[in-house]
Amino acid sequence: MNRLLLALALLLPPLLPANAQAPDAVAAVPERLRGAWFAGDCAAPAGMLALSARAAARVPAEGPARLLRFTEARQAAGWTVATGRGAEAPRLLLRPAGEGLETAEPANKLRDDRLPGDAPVTAWRRCAATPLAFASQGEGVAFLGSVEVLEAACGPGIGSVPDCAAAIVRVGDVSGDNLLGTAELARLFRGAAWLLSIQSEAGPELAGLAGGAGALGGLAAARVVLESLDYDGDNRLSARELAQDRAALATVGEARGRPLALERLSDGIAVLRGVVEGLMGAD
Repeated sequence: MNRLLLALALLLPPLLPANAQAPDAVAAVPERLRGAWFAGDCAAPAGMLALSARAAARVPAEGPARLLRFTEARQAAGWTVATGRGAEAPRLLLRPAGEGLETAEPANKLRDDRLPGDAPVTAWRRCAATPLAFASQGEGVAFLGSVEVLEAACGPGIGSVPDCAAAIVRVGDVSGDNLLGTAELARLFRGAAWLLSIQSEAGPELAGLAGGAGALGGLAAARVVLESLDYDGDNRLSARELAQDRAALATVGEARGRPLALERLSDGIAVLRGVVEGLMGAD
């Protein structure tokens, strides 16, 4: 449930004040290198590498997966050197090799002029069709790029509430009607569940299980979001509904009347919170 709530927070991120410091612009992974790559024969790949503008998800056929989210990408010694978040600042080296891709992960202290050093170089290829063993990762791979769109529109000091709401609709809209239905919201939650499982270095079976759990948890979360924000009752969410009460903070009030003792409502609120937490399965 904690992951589900985190995914909900990710899809509906709070906007910081306009004077909040925005993250520094970073050079992205070259566009021609983005997408899904596979190691070995396409009939039975040994692993998948999914590259977005600022992230890499490596999912082996066996063993734990790994997620790197890049703070910068630069050119050195013929490689694109993408540096990941974290105290160790891991680096992933990328370079095109004909129609394929080569990667390496050098030691942290290795100088740029000695890249790639003794690090083994892995060859990757495109596959004309997604190998069946990795088909269940598709929604997660799509969300790997979607979360970057949301960060760009909803991040600190970057976007506005209308921009953020429009971005949520843009990354979630599958049918092309510029609205979000239950299935489209559930797809976003399933993708978020996959991303969280990869971040925790889950194996491919657990990553697939996270997507399966997201099918249930994501559907429940989608219904909660839809029923909470569907003001016109059409069973779809628009950018306007997502931005309701958030794009412009306004309150008018009424001069007549007397203040009530709101503290008396605390018992009722506590009961209501207990009911909601029970329905959501909170600890």
